[in-house]
Amino acid sequence: MPYHPLFVNDDAGKYDVPANEGEILPNKPGYTTIQEISEAEFIGFFRAQEYFIDTLDQKTRFNLKYLYALHKKALDNVYSFAGKLRTVNMSKAGFSFPSALFLPQAMHSFEQEILLPLNHSYKNKKDELVRDLAKMHAELLFIHPFREGNGRTTRLLTAMIFLYHTRSYPDIDGLLNKRKEEYIAAVQAAALQDYQKMYRLFCEGF
Repeated sequence: MPYHPLFVNDDAGKYDVPANEGEILPNKPGYTTIQEISEAEFIGFFRAQEYFIDTLDQKTRFNLKYLYALHKKALDNVYSFAGKLRTVNMSKAGFSFPSALFLPQAMHSFEQEILLPLNHSYKNKKDELVRDLAKMHAELLFIHPFREGNGRTTRLLTAMIFLYHTRSYPDIDGLLNKRKEEYIAAVQAAALQDYQKMYRLFCEGF
């Protein structure tokens, strides 16, 4: 089955974080350069993508356990925090993500209200699927649950859900490359529960 890799690192660029966390995060292999980290992350996400495509079947259930497994599979070779919620507050380009203190509650609500409903049938309802995926995608990126790899993990989850329901793999990276500023604006709009911007982008890419 043909598919597109989801490895554009839109997580690149410096986060504003506590002073004890630098741009090179503590990592298992002891890498000291951005290039080494980037290559290791690329390999991890590539292998995770292959694994979750190969294991996707009718028994697959999309929930927090699945999401955390995606993140852990992709980054466990690099970071000890793979598959775990971040414990630091972060902002980027003046945009603050939700406080780490409230992440468990936020993720529980996300699962119950947004993620679990994506398990129901979307037969002959592609537009409804795309609309619901746009909401899920924008909201998860707004929450930014992980210390690293949020964009790539969210795109992989989105792709797996779309693949599950349609047997087709979306080129989300292509969309991101072409419309990055609009994509970022769509994520920020999720703070106001406005998902229309992401929906319009997804209508073009799906």
